[in-house]
Amino acid sequence: MSANHHNEHGHADGHEDYGFEVPHSSFKGYVTGFILSVILTAIPFWLVMAKVFDKPSTTALVCVLFGAVQIVVHMIYFLHMSTKSEGGWSMLALIFTVVIVVITLSGSIWVMYHMNANMMPTMSPADMKNMP
Repeated sequence: MSANHHNEHGHADGHEDYGFEVPHSSFKGYVTGFILSVILTAIPFWLVMAKVFDKPSTTALVCVLFGAVQIVVHMIYFLHMSTKSEGGWSMLALIFTVVIVVITLSGSIWVMYHMNANMMPTMSPADMKNMP
């Protein structure tokens, strides 16, 4: 076999075939991602402006869910991430990042809650001002 042979897919471009397909960018993919992003932004905006839900907490929860879906849309259509890209390493990095963010946020909220709950009950802002 010669050094300039074709691999099983007929490619002779010098790129190695690692057994996975990296998603390629296309104009159609970008337009699809953009349209989905606009829709996923417009719906929460409408929910807030039209005061669709009676409770603000329900509106906030729905907006957070739309935000999570929009993150996935951005990762797929703009960052071209999939379980197959880069041999799965990009997905592993994403999972690791999500775990670290969840630990950091939940830990911070837990600490702030307990700091507030465990403050000395006699302390008031006036008392705090007079502290050394």
